[in-house]
Amino acid sequence: MFRVDPKTVTRWAKAGKLTSIRTLGGHRRYREAEVRALLAGIPAQRTEA
Repeated sequence: MFRVDPKTVTRWAKAGKLTSIRTLGGHRRYREAEVRALLAGIPAQRTEA
């Protein structure tokens, strides 16, 4: 969706631009609303789940 390298999205998550949820297998999942907001250029608000 972002048309960037997956490592870039991982860096965004570490920088706080996206909230990531780790699966049991170690993969990252991102909230759809946050992804769409970032694509639209809306600053993300981090919420702890």
